[in-house]
Amino acid sequence: MLQVNFLRGNKDRALEGLKKRNFKDLHLLDDAIKFDDERKSLQFELDKNLSEMNRISKEIGQLMKEGKKDEAESAKAKTADYKENSQTLQQKLKEAEENLQNTLYLIPNIPNDKVKQGFGADDNEIIYQSHEVEGLGEGAIPHWELAKKYNLIDFELGVKIAGAGFPVYLGKGARLQRSLVQYFLDKNTEAGYLEVNPPHVVNEASGYGTGQLPDKEGQMYFIGEDNLYLIPTAEVPVTNIYRDTLLDEKQLPIKNTAFSQCYRREAGSYGAHVRGLNRLHQFEKVEIVRIEKPENSYAALEEMVEHVKDLITDLELPFRILRLCGGDMGFTSALTYDFEVWSAAQEKWLEVSSVSNFEAFQANRLKCRYKGEGKTQLVHTLNGSALALPRIMAALLENNQDEKGIKIPKKIAEYTKFDYIS
Repeated sequence: MLQVNFLRGNKDRALEGLKKRNFKDLHLLDDAIKFDDERKSLQFELDKNLSEMNRISKEIGQLMKEGKKDEAESAKAKTADYKENSQTLQQKLKEAEENLQNTLYLIPNIPNDKVKQGFGADDNEIIYQSHEVEGLGEGAIPHWELAKKYNLIDFELGVKIAGAGFPVYLGKGARLQRSLVQYFLDKNTEAGYLEVNPPHVVNEASGYGTGQLPDKEGQMYFIGEDNLYLIPTAEVPVTNIYRDTLLDEKQLPIKNTAFSQCYRREAGSYGAHVRGLNRLHQFEKVEIVRIEKPENSYAALEEMVEHVKDLITDLELPFRILRLCGGDMGFTSALTYDFEVWSAAQEKWLEVSSVSNFEAFQANRLKCRYKGEGKTQLVHTLNGSALALPRIMAALLENNQDEKGIKIPKKIAEYTKFDYIS
């Protein structure tokens, strides 16, 4: 959430940034400033009213001591009027504060200067590609056929149990999935990330804290009876560990990693691009989250990008890194890098990680601050997929197939205890 003082002092910059996102409701900036003006005016009137009440209350006590009962009774009548007026002002102030908060919730983050204007995926910038790619040629089959051939994943059984988008992993498929999770966690902890095992449900405050609410409410599974949401990523519960927290400067940076199931309704998704593991309602992912001092957050972002780059290199997969344009970035992000691996059988790129700096946008919602050098200020939050499993699995199966079976990358074979699926 943006700070209203930032909008006041940097309105032109905010408008320029929001235009990069093709954000249409630019009037919300003026609305936020208007509600803040109203809030300030009402607070001033309320403070003045309460101050006058206090003054008269003291005067009543003095009048009673002096035996001036009639004057004291008259003063009491005045305090009753002030009290009623204060209650009215408090109600109006609460409404103005809610209007301001709800308006700020609707304004996305301002993109970093590196972000280019664009409308979607076609406008993203490719900043790195591991090597040239090509299809596997005649006879290559997509991962959903490989999974069936070698009894690794049963998509139809998942439909029977829960519905489309809930696959069942079997045998070596389940072991390969588990091995990838363990490998990612081990690499992350070796890089200094503290492993966290968080809840897989969050309350409404947590959803607002990291920006899933109200922006992505329709994409989240909601447990109505308990007013809880199934998490779309471990970023949500892990980052909310630091909600309503004042950190000491010495605690920074904070580096966490977590494995979790992820749940996404993916409402409206259909067609060939959702076949197999390409788009699921439930999937596994390992996440990295960082809490940083503002001046260090972009160096931390580059470090996270290099870390994910190393992970995918170890998997021996062709990949590329994209810097997202304004129109393709998430609501809360100031700068995002996407990693895509090449699906040789499908002959297309599949996103497997997003690494983002949210600057102070989430921290302002979370009320996560740190104290250092005599002042208190908002932290910067960052997160990245390290890595998302479904499309990694799809690419591993498709890129490593031959006439005999599927070869497992050397680093992962150390975990699976087999180097070939046949």
